[in-house]
Amino acid sequence: MRIANYTDQCAGQPLCVRRLLFCMPNALVFTSAFLLALALALIAAPARADYALNFPTPASGLAQDIYDLHILILWICFAIFVIVFVPMFVALVCHRKSLGHVAAKFHDNLKVEIIWTIIPTLILVGMAWPATNLVMSMKDTSKEDLTIKVTGRQWKWDYEYLGDDIRFTSNTTTPPEQIDGAQAKGENYLLEVDHPLVVPAGKKVRLVLTTSDVIHSWWVPAFGVKQDAIPGFIRDAWFMVDKPGIYRGQCAELCGIGHGFMPVVVEVVTPEQFASWKDEQKKLLAAAAVDYSKTYTMDELKTMGAKVYTANCMACHQPNGAGIPNAFPALNGSKLVRGEKSAHIERVFNGKPGTAMAAFGKQLSDLDIAAVITYERNTWSNAMGDVVQPTEIAALHKRSQ
Repeated sequence: MRIANYTDQCAGQPLCVRRLLFCMPNALVFTSAFLLALALALIAAPARADYALNFPTPASGLAQDIYDLHILILWICFAIFVIVFVPMFVALVCHRKSLGHVAAKFHDNLKVEIIWTIIPTLILVGMAWPATNLVMSMKDTSKEDLTIKVTGRQWKWDYEYLGDDIRFTSNTTTPPEQIDGAQAKGENYLLEVDHPLVVPAGKKVRLVLTTSDVIHSWWVPAFGVKQDAIPGFIRDAWFMVDKPGIYRGQCAELCGIGHGFMPVVVEVVTPEQFASWKDEQKKLLAAAAVDYSKTYTMDELKTMGAKVYTANCMACHQPNGAGIPNAFPALNGSKLVRGEKSAHIERVFNGKPGTAMAAFGKQLSDLDIAAVITYERNTWSNAMGDVVQPTEIAALHKRSQ
C-alpha cells in the first residue's frame, strides 16, 4: 500500500495509532523477506553435506584459548551492535520525517567527542591485550619435547622425527572410485592417509615446516595450528594434546590442482605406545634397507612399483596411466616411457623444472625409484621388457653429488 492511504486513515487518530499505521508497510516487507529467506534455507538444507555453526571441539590448550578469545570478541562485537544499532534503528523508524518529526540542529560537543574517542580506544586495547598474549603463546616453540620436520610436496607430507632417524611420507588413501563418484564416499573422505603423524599425548610437539615446491599450509583445526610452509624458508609451530585419538586436517593453501588430496592426519597415543611405535618404525626402516647386491626380478619390481605408483604418481597420471588432459601427461604409450631407459630414470630422479613433476630422487629410496620405473615401462600397453635395478639409481646419486 502507499503511504498516502495510511495518511488518510490516520486523520484524527492518536499519535501511537498513527505511528503503528505508518510502521505496518515496513513490518510487512520485513516479515515477508524473513519468511522467504527461511523458506529458501529450509529448501536448501538437504544440500548441505556438513553444516555447523561453531568451531571443532578444541583438543589442545592452544585451541581452547583461541576458541575462548573468539567467543569473547564475538560478545564484545554483539554488545557494540546492540548499543549502537538498536537506538539507530528505533530513531530511523519512529522519528522519521513522515511522522512529523523535525531534524534537530546542533553543533560539536567537546565532551561527547572525548567520550566517544576514549571508549572505543579502551575497547580496542581490551581486545588487543589478550589477542597479543595468545599470538605470543602460539609463537613460543621453546621447551619442546619432540621436534618433527614437515616438508610439503605436491601433494603429500614428508615427516622426519629429528634425532630419531625416522622418516616417512603421508599420502591420501581415498580411493579414486570415490573421487570419481563411482563409489559412495567414505566416512573420512579425502581426510585419510596411509601413514599418519604419530605423537605422544601430553608432550609439547614442535613442527619445523618447509616445502620443496609451492606454498602449502599444515592445518589441524582441533589443535589450533595453521602454519604456512614456504619455499626457501623455515617456519615453526607447536601443539600439545592430552587426549589420545585421531585428529584430521588438510592443506589450507591453494597449492595446485591436487590441493584437495593433501590431508593431514595426526594420531595421538600414550607415551608408552609412542615408544613402542618408534621401535617398530626403526625395525621397519632397517628391514626396508636396499640390498644393492641383489638382482631383483621384474615381477618383484613391478609388485613394489605398483604400490609406489599408487602412493606417489596416481593422483596426477591416473590409475590407468592416461594422465589428465592439459594438466598431466599420459604415461601409457608415452615417448618418455617407451624411449630410452636413461631418460626415463633421469626424469623421475630429477623431475621437470617449472612443472608439478617433483624430483623423486630426494623423496624415494633407490629401490622405490627402480621399482616404479620398471612398473611404468611394463604396465598398461607399455611392454618394454626391461628392468631398472637400485644400483642404477645409486650411480645417478653419485654423479649428481
